[in-house]
Amino acid sequence: MTPEVDWKRNLAALWFAELTAIFGFSFAFPFLPLFLKELGVQQPQELALWTGVSGGVAGFSQAIMSPLWGVLADRYGRRSMLARAMIGGALTVGLMGLARGPVDLVILRLLQGATSGTVAAATALVATGTPRNRVGWALGVLSSSIAVGSALGPLVGGLAASVFGLRAIFVGAGVMLAISVVPVLIVVRETPIEKVGTPQGSAVAILRATGAGTLGAVAVLIVCQGLLQISFSGFQPLLVLRLLGHLSSGVASVTGLAFAASGLASAFAAVAYSAFVRRLSYVSVAVAAAVLLALSEVAVALVPDVGVIVLATAAAGLFYGVLGPALASMIGLEAPVQVQARVFGVSASAIAIGFGAGPLMAGGLAAFGSVPIALGVAAGFAVILAAVLALWAREPVH
Repeated sequence: MTPEVDWKRNLAALWFAELTAIFGFSFAFPFLPLFLKELGVQQPQELALWTGVSGGVAGFSQAIMSPLWGVLADRYGRRSMLARAMIGGALTVGLMGLARGPVDLVILRLLQGATSGTVAAATALVATGTPRNRVGWALGVLSSSIAVGSALGPLVGGLAASVFGLRAIFVGAGVMLAISVVPVLIVVRETPIEKVGTPQGSAVAILRATGAGTLGAVAVLIVCQGLLQISFSGFQPLLVLRLLGHLSSGVASVTGLAFAASGLASAFAAVAYSAFVRRLSYVSVAVAAAVLLALSEVAVALVPDVGVIVLATAAAGLFYGVLGPALASMIGLEAPVQVQARVFGVSASAIAIGFGAGPLMAGGLAAFGSVPIALGVAAGFAVILAAVLALWAREPVH
């Protein structure tokens, strides 16, 4: 007889594992523009372009591979896919510290996107193994680990880069990702696939059979995740370029501080947002957060003071911290358990496309236009997100 899975124990272990993994990614990736300068990219236009390419290529490869990983997770288990993502990230990120030039870095980013993807795998594990009435809260808790890792990683990484150099922080990030797999292998258990229900037929057919409008509701939410990621992933490298235009020294430290403030604000929002959802609704809270995210990004574009830029970045992180878990929770509540890994795999593809398109768009606009114009376009995607949510998203039963 198979013992019951302790979803709270799983959540605690996954919280620590994701904290460590995202800490590893965030320990190094905010400093890609600075690393590119060290690799010989000195001209501002060239730096903006390479920043966009290196930032975006991982998203496109992840978008291609995520549905495949989702299918394998539904068939063979979510836990093994999470371990695979963490090990893939450890190897590729660690090797970035040995890059000889920008082309090496782009190739490794391409491989990293194809082999990693820890958030989607962990989200599917939590959504599948958590009682329905606790899914929103549990995914908010998981998102808080991602936000805390995103906050602490740049802060510590900026200090480490100042002492040990930029190459060392990529090697250190790979080590952290390798450590993150330990609690997954030792502690995490998942509901056996035969208990969840082996999926029969395509995910589209199952979603259609679940209830009227379920397929459309999930599709709208997946599009919204892509729009959110385009906006926020485009905003992040532009923030670094904005700071480079205002500071002649200490850019790594201030960048780390700005990303830390954003991550801590996201962590707070990821847990606290559920209280607002209970009083209002998922849709109304998400629409308000999208509008406020746009205003925060516009503030970074227009305000010349570095201190205010850091505060506006924290505000952007706060509203991103509401939107991320809110959209994931809505998908988890809409999608039947049997195909949740596949649905979250497609969701991860949308997020990854946004993760790729955002920096690429931002880098191109900054290279051939200006950083403030690029920030305005990033904010425009947040406005589009608010409109799509207001017009087409439906409130899930929870």
